[in-house]
Amino acid sequence: MKNNFIIFKNGITTGLFLQLAIGPVFFYITNLTLQRSIYDGLIAVLAVTIVDYLYITISILGIGKLLEKNKIKIILSIFSSIVLIIFGLLTIKSIINNRSSSAAIIESSNLLGSFLSVLILTISNPITIVFFTSIFTAKMVEFNYTKRELYIFGLSVGSATFIFMSFAVVLFTLVKRNIPLVLIQILNIIVGVVLIGYGLFRIIRILKMRGKNIN
Repeated sequence: MKNNFIIFKNGITTGLFLQLAIGPVFFYITNLTLQRSIYDGLIAVLAVTIVDYLYITISILGIGKLLEKNKIKIILSIFSSIVLIIFGLLTIKSIINNRSSSAAIIESSNLLGSFLSVLILTISNPITIVFFTSIFTAKMVEFNYTKRELYIFGLSVGSATFIFMSFAVVLFTLVKRNIPLVLIQILNIIVGVVLIGYGLFRIIRILKMRGKNIN
């Protein structure tokens, strides 16, 4: 039987390495932290962690294999891309509509809104299950993990999400007082553009791949 600490350490290392692939959710949480409060940022991190653990559990149970079917993957990818675009548009719209009261908005807090928005944004991309399934399958083969050991590995991979993003939230909270209001507004718009651009990029790539498969 393998040492549980070594398994957990391997999971933390793997999870932190995966966090280096910064995606739209990270940018969205950064924006929430700068626009609202540290509590909004941390509760948003909690939402991401909950969804990650949900998808990790599904992946370990093997249900993620169902999502590897091409048609299902295409439908889910397009759906998640549309959600990204909607969130991007809403982010930009909120700044345009509230330019006159931006200072008040940046000092405000909406914990439930922050939690639900990030929960929806994260859970709308079930393709993450396929990603986790691939990672866990590779690790299971590489280290010959049992199902129980795989759960320990998954627990530590998920904790890396909370550790990395919480650290980022605290860091951005410490520096945001020194960031001009105009720059925060610009960053807000950039986040919206990134979400829209990433969503459109994924849809275009999916349609191109589908076109090649048809031909």
